Parts: sequence; structure tokens; C-alpha cells
Amino acid sequence: MADMLIKLHRNPLTSRLVKALGVPDPVTLARADGGYAPRPFDGKQVLLCRSPGGYAADALQRALADAGASHADQLPPDSTVRADIVVMDATGCAAPADYRALYDAFHPIMRRIARNGRVLLVAASPADCATPAALAVSRGMEGFVRSLAKELGPKGITVNQLYAERAALDRLAGPLRFFCGVPSTYVTGQVLHVAAQVTAPESAPFSKALAGKVALVTGAARGIGLATAERLAQEGATVVALDVPAAEEELRRVCAAFNGVPLAMDIASEAAPRQLAGFLAERFGGIDIVVHNAGITRDRTLANMTQPQWELVMQINLAAVMAVDAQLLEQGLVKQDGRIVCLSSVSGVAGNFGQTNYATSKAALIGYVAAQAPLLAARGICINAVAPGFIETAMTGQMPFLTREIGRRLNSLKQAGLPRDVAELITFLGTPGACGITGQTVRVCGQGLIGA
Repeated sequence: MADMLIKLHRNPLTSRLVKALGVPDPVTLARADGGYAPRPFDGKQVLLCRSPGGYAADALQRALADAGASHADQLPPDSTVRADIVVMDATGCAAPADYRALYDAFHPIMRRIARNGRVLLVAASPADCATPAALAVSRGMEGFVRSLAKELGPKGITVNQLYAERAALDRLAGPLRFFCGVPSTYVTGQVLHVAAQVTAPESAPFSKALAGKVALVTGAARGIGLATAERLAQEGATVVALDVPAAEEELRRVCAAFNGVPLAMDIASEAAPRQLAGFLAERFGGIDIVVHNAGITRDRTLANMTQPQWELVMQINLAAVMAVDAQLLEQGLVKQDGRIVCLSSVSGVAGNFGQTNYATSKAALIGYVAAQAPLLAARGICINAVAPGFIETAMTGQMPFLTREIGRRLNSLKQAGLPRDVAELITFLGTPGACGITGQTVRVCGQGLIGA
């Protein structure tokens, strides 16, 4: 569904009026149609800043060079030159006075970061902080990053942070490519830990990153599930697209476009985990990527909610996820270096009026991935959650006009996201290059102001 404010600002007949009224003018966000490029930063103006005593700069420099970037330590004096990507190694900040490095790096360039630019700050991992003061200073970076994201968001600029373990510097390349690239267009104000907890794969290709992999996506006939299935297929995966039997005709139709394997099944039925495991074992010998996207809402205030509405949401959104994983893992069907991604929600982070059942199920998934991560690490399996915010889907399209417009603006980018934006993050978390990220929940919400 088209964004009304963007349409009004781009229309010659209405642009002057809405500008005179001071109506927000959301930036057209950069998005890609295809798969990952081998050298995505070719031709980009890249700035690499460093704090004294930092330990990540060399690894970041190598990762940038491999992605095609020729970086600089400062921008040219020509004020018309804009930075497309700004990466800061802040791992040397260990005392309050060291924060001066942040000011010195960003103050001169705040007006010289290009629209749809990318900012990535790398801080010392809490595991590598020798003193409480150093840990406090590292933790303070989160406030800096989230505030900076709100300042720069109206220009379509995303700002994110990585905590980097010294032992995991060789795992920065994948996150750097994602957070400094076009695919992260609706992911901003987020903080992730890059660690060496999970056994690294033997290779981590960045182009056709999922070639030879088999992926399962539940709820794949439409919306975020369909966008995810399409995106995984673009990276070379064979996608098993699962949805309810009532959607079988639509499922077969969409699968034909990306050579997917349609599978009509009620994922919440008691027999589903065993039947699904049998299908995957017989057809593929296992599975590399599992995306738990299927979910429902049955919104009511708790006083008006029926027991069946409560139970159905818990069964589909949570119990089915756990049951499927338990079956696949027990039979050893999730392969070495496998990836599991659960679809949570900002409702699970912040709660939402009339969604006690839905928010409970989505918050439980956040706890689930955190608890499962250390249990699966030795097998090279990463498990994470993705929490979408206001995304343009058929469901949001049915909202009343005013409610929908307000929902679109309650984030730093002043607009809603698209299913493709969520699919981009899911796809990245499914790649070998995401081996340093597990047990975490990442929001795709444009830095939504609720629960931020």
C-alpha cells in the first residue's frame, strides 16, 4: 500500500501545500531487488574512524576492502562530498574521558552523511571489559547509538552497534556487510553481540550465500513469509514453503515463481512435527534453515477474550514452534551450521493493548531463542528472533486510515517497513556469515518509538 505522505510530497500538485503545512516528508528508502553483490561497497564513500587503543579497526578495514570499499580516515575538505558509510571502532573506549573520541569523530560529519547512509559503531564486548568502569563505558555506547539513530533517521540513515569479542573479530565481515548495506534499510537503533560461541562454518560466501542449502518457511503463502521465501531463493536456497491446506492453491502458485516446494500442512496439529520431519528427511535428508513465520492474532482485551482465542494463539505462535524444533533436533535433521529464525514482534518487546495472548507468545520466543542458543552452539547452529514493527501487509492495510497513518510515523524513519525489509534480516541471519550472532532478538521497525 502506497504511503500517503510520500505520494503527496512527490505530486507536483500537492507538494507545495504539504511543505507549507510542515507535513513530514519521509525519505524514499534505498532497497534492492536482487541478491547479494560480491562487492556491494564499490564506489561508496567510506569513512573508518578509530578510538585510541581500539582492537577492531584492522578487522573492519579488511572486511571493508573485501566488500569493495576504499576507505578514508576523514572526508575530503570539499563540503559537497558525503559519506555513504561511516564505521567507528570504539573498542578503545574504556573510561568516561574516552567518549571524546565519539564526539570528535561524529560532530564534524553530522551534516555530511548521505541520505540513506549507514553508520555502524563497534564497541568492546562486555566479555572483554576488564573493569566495571570499562563495561559501563561500553554499555553507554547504546545510548549514543540509539540517540544518533533518532537524529539521523529522517534522512533514511540507519545507525547500529556491534559488541565485538576479541575472539570473534574474524566474524565481523557478515554483520558489517549487512548493517552497512542496502538490506538494513529498516533496521536501525539495534545492538547485537558478535561472539565466538558458535562453531564457525568452513566457508562463508557472500554472493549466492545459500547455494546448496534447504530452507523451510512456515506461513509462506503471503506477506512476510512469502517475501522471505523469495529472498532465500534469490540467495540460492531450495525453499520448502509451508502453509495451511486452505492456502494450498495460492501456495502452489507463488512457489512456481521461485521454484519452491509447496507443502500444505496445519503446523499446529499434533501430527505436524512428525509428518514434517518425515517429509524433510525423505526429500532432503535434513534442513539447513528453519524460519518460524506462521502466526496469528486474536485480539481482544483480556476481559473480553475467550479461552479458545487465548489457546489458539499460544498453540500456533509458540507451542508449534517448540514442537517442530524438538522433533527436528531430536532426529538430527537440522544440519551442522544450521540456522533457526523465529518471528517475534515488537508487541513481544513492549506489549500492546488488546494483545495479551499475542504479546505473551512473542515474548516467549525471545526467551526461547536465548535459552536454546548455548545448547545448539556446539553443532554450529545459530538461533535468533526477528521482531517486526509496523510493516505494510494485508493486515495493516485493513486498519482505519488515521490509525494506519499514525502507526507509520511512530519511528525514526517516519514510515512503515515492507515485508522485504523483514525478509532481508531473516535471510542474513540464515547465512554462514551470521555465525557470530545467536540467541538474540533484532527489531525491524525503523526504530519504533514504542518499546525502543
